[in-house]
Amino acid sequence: MDTQAQQQNDKLKALAEKVSRLSLLLTREREDLPAAYLKDAGLREAYLAYFLLPNLEKIKVPLGELSLHPGKALEKERLRVLDLGCGPGTASLGVLDFFGAREHYPRLEFTAVDQVAENLKAAEELFSSMRASRGLKAAMTTVRSGVADLSRFETGPFDLVILSNVLNELFSREGRKIEKRLAVMEDIMTRLVADDGSLIVIEPALRETSREMLEVRDRLLDEGFHVYAPCIFAGKCPALTNPRDWCHEDIPWEAPAVIRELDRLTGLRKDSLKFSWLVFRKDGQSAADFYGDDSFRVVSEPLVSKGKVEFYLCGANGRRLVMRLDKDKSAGNEAMGAMRRGDVVGFAGLLDEGKRYKVGKDTGVSIRSTRRMTHEGKKVGT
Repeated sequence: MDTQAQQQNDKLKALAEKVSRLSLLLTREREDLPAAYLKDAGLREAYLAYFLLPNLEKIKVPLGELSLHPGKALEKERLRVLDLGCGPGTASLGVLDFFGAREHYPRLEFTAVDQVAENLKAAEELFSSMRASRGLKAAMTTVRSGVADLSRFETGPFDLVILSNVLNELFSREGRKIEKRLAVMEDIMTRLVADDGSLIVIEPALRETSREMLEVRDRLLDEGFHVYAPCIFAGKCPALTNPRDWCHEDIPWEAPAVIRELDRLTGLRKDSLKFSWLVFRKDGQSAADFYGDDSFRVVSEPLVSKGKVEFYLCGANGRRLVMRLDKDKSAGNEAMGAMRRGDVVGFAGLLDEGKRYKVGKDTGVSIRSTRRMTHEGKKVGT
């Protein structure tokens, strides 16, 4: 190996060590995660190299479902976006990339808020680069502030407010953290989200963080707010009934070469997009309105055992198991074998056995919306 190649190899190994450190802090060692951790130059380098691109892609899932809103929520001449706890502008970049792939898009006006000055500088640079490369009509204003200090933030209202990987970090080491997060969310919904606007929350796919997000969801429902997506069920989240359950996406994703190489060096695996998410609105609209109240969201991987396949579904009547015996497989229900977590599905002639549903030979199965990613994370379908 020549000197230049050795130097590149050494740099990549050093970067892999930083990625491993950040990954541990975000998962198994969360109690040691520093406040404003991206102020650390090494952790920020790891985030930009390894975590930014997949996190950027995640925002496209809730945006895709918002694009189905009957009132054409995203089809405005001007869309004001507030990215709270923006880090290096990850979610804003995802929004920019989402609209850049559409034939028609609004003028995008972003306000990016973060307490770390280095994050805001990176956000401005990355935003300017993507905007120029796509030739998009978009502007970004940055504000240095903590999310919990928004009582001083008077600008607004906004068409989109985004909390991406932020909610779980609020008051994480304090007592009554759910109540305190609820107060922040209520303030955002009341003051900062426009009457026809949306609040998007994205959280890590860890059981603890997902369940805490769902607890806040249920408290917001008690206060009269509405979940737009992904929930078909409008009541208290049934995933919270069993302490082992939580709700999250897991979408196959083809990572670029540098991330695959970092995976090889670290033993990590970034071959799918794992996250939990919610969209809140004030207009009372929900996923059931455009998918149909006879639809179900698939909320598990296929559970395959001898002679049958099962999935957990969540629909208008809550969360329940659905089963198809191998001997009952038919042309009409063949789509059940293609169902994946996050898909929205429908059935004709579904058999209700009380504790679970059964797909019989004569049951029709259709996939109404699917989570599929193609090369380099470009999403197809809704």
